[in-house]
Amino acid sequence: MQFYLFWGEDDFAISQAVTKLRSSVLDPNWASFNYDKIIADRPDAVVEGLDRALTPPFGSGSRFVWLTNTTLTQQCSPELLAQLERTLPVIPPTTVLLLTSVKKPDSRLKSTKLLNKSGEFREFSPIPPWNDKELAQRARQVAGEMNVKLTAAAIELLAESIGSDTRGLYSELEKLRLFAGNRSQPLNPEEVAALVHCHAQNTFQLADAIREGNTGAALELLAGLAAKNEPGLRIVAGLTGKFRIWLWVKAMIAAGDRDDKIARALDLGNPKRIYYFRQEVKNASLEKLQKSLPLLLELEASLKRGREEVSTLQTKVIELSSLFR
Repeated sequence: MQFYLFWGEDDFAISQAVTKLRSSVLDPNWASFNYDKIIADRPDAVVEGLDRALTPPFGSGSRFVWLTNTTLTQQCSPELLAQLERTLPVIPPTTVLLLTSVKKPDSRLKSTKLLNKSGEFREFSPIPPWNDKELAQRARQVAGEMNVKLTAAAIELLAESIGSDTRGLYSELEKLRLFAGNRSQPLNPEEVAALVHCHAQNTFQLADAIREGNTGAALELLAGLAAKNEPGLRIVAGLTGKFRIWLWVKAMIAAGDRDDKIARALDLGNPKRIYYFRQEVKNASLEKLQKSLPLLLELEASLKRGREEVSTLQTKVIELSSLFR
């Protein structure tokens, strides 16, 4: 048996990985017989999935069983654990068993330890918006997969524009691929800027307006993001990443740390960016930056509890920008 557990909040990246894994193990001619997708948020659904995993494939190729939304690595009854212990060792080698979950596996659980011994765990969490090095690396990787040629500067611009939005990255690269056609020369930053919608930059502009205490501009930028159907939680993630950088930089400046040490602490690919961060936090007090993160955490919690998105964002943006006046 081949076993995988994919977990994380980047649902698009998980979807891409599932599609790639499924196509690599299923015979297209027998896929409808050998592919099972089961929502595994109930014990009986997990048992059903394990039963199907025991079934040999029809025709050629392997059997692919996908238990989605599983809670096995967050909670697992003794009865279900016993079922796992009995079943996993006897699943035939012709079966590929995949579990997916949004939440991080709890390493203390016996079920997590058992599953970890049985196969491979892969994390699909969004890259933090402030980690420009990893964002550029991922943009370079996906561009290579899609055969889109970009200059180094164009890759950096693309990463800055898209941020941690994996779905947006694939969408914009597809647009760039169609624009490039059969040309052999890589696309330059000017061409990328003309075609790519800057999701992250708009959120960062919102963060700047809040930090400057400009409530009117902040609400206008928020309205623009809402008009483009930017998800509220993605806006909060971008704001949180930016304010966390500012707090970190301000605290290390107060401690007397040099730019090279600050850059290492933030894992920045370009240490020269510290100069710009210094300018950004010059007029923002450490105390106000410290108060901003709990407010952003409250905002995230409210949205996850299902509060009305636009009004909740507006209220908290007003509160945040008022803090910095």
